[in-house]
Amino acid sequence: MSIFDFLSGQFIDVIHWTDDTRDTMVWRFERQGHEIKYGAKLTVREGQAAVFVHEGQLADVFTPGLYMLETNNMPIMTSLQHWDHGFKSPFKSEIYFVNTTRFGDLKWGTKNPIILRDPEFGPTRVRAFGTYTVKVSDPARFMSEIVGTDGEFTMDEISFQIRNIIVQEFSRTLATSGIPVLDMAANTRDLGKLVAEQISATITGYGLTIPELYVENISLPAEVEAVMDKRTSMGVVGDLNRYTQFQAAEALGRADSAAGNAMATGMGAGLGMTMGGAMAQSGPWGPRPAAAAPPPPPPVEHVWHIAENGATKGPFSRASMGRMVMDGALQRETMVWTQGQDGWIPAGDVAELAQLFTVMPPPPPPGV
Repeated sequence: MSIFDFLSGQFIDVIHWTDDTRDTMVWRFERQGHEIKYGAKLTVREGQAAVFVHEGQLADVFTPGLYMLETNNMPIMTSLQHWDHGFKSPFKSEIYFVNTTRFGDLKWGTKNPIILRDPEFGPTRVRAFGTYTVKVSDPARFMSEIVGTDGEFTMDEISFQIRNIIVQEFSRTLATSGIPVLDMAANTRDLGKLVAEQISATITGYGLTIPELYVENISLPAEVEAVMDKRTSMGVVGDLNRYTQFQAAEALGRADSAAGNAMATGMGAGLGMTMGGAMAQSGPWGPRPAAAAPPPPPPVEHVWHIAENGATKGPFSRASMGRMVMDGALQRETMVWTQGQDGWIPAGDVAELAQLFTVMPPPPPPGV
């Protein structure tokens, strides 16, 4: 091997990364002490970004494409290396490939119940869980704020922190939303969007974004759900008496079962008691006299209204109407009305009031 071939082997001239995992967010290109050749080829595939770190400083960021690592493609690196135009020496730099695709099917959920005031149930505890997706939106910020010098950063290392942010904001949003518990299932989509908007500023500070956040379920404690199931069962049963009769008929039909026999025995005893009561009422010397019927309810006393000169007066009792007849304030032609009467009627045409006008004779005819 010639010296030229040996020196060429010490330089890296092809830089790329193919990810065969599903959870790697950042992977550091391993140089193994080799220097990067000036003019080397850098391949950044779709869903990736390449971040160069030179002597601890964040340098250039490359988006998907094929690059020749030269001064015109690395402006920040050129200024850090103090390269003059046309200088072509090899250099050492840490290269991190950042996965910018979506990481999906990530779980979140409340460890402890959320206490809220429900307009129907009062103070209530609920739990919630769902899924979300996360994506690196700013590779440089993500490297500086989260990854640091980690050579292989996976989704598991950041998912715990993101879950805490989601749960905290979801708890606050749900407690202040005022949505009844029974209506939350119809509003999970809006709740997911609202929570994603609220945590957007915090997540953006990490160089991340959450494209999707879903609320899959909001549940009550087991004891409350059991009570609600009983309430639902009562609504399904409907008429409790008819349901009891139906159950009794089914039990009688299952004569070969112990439950059916017991039900038949119980109903037989009930029928025997009923027949015994009937015989006790009839007696050995014929049927006993029936109990006296209760007296009819007292008649309802009407109250009356009077129409005079476009105005109404009243209500007046029958006794008051009689005094008005004596005083001449009530005539046979006076229009009166009481509850249940169809419109206004002259007092003399009402049977109940017509009797009042017969107490005193009418005034004598003129000229007699």
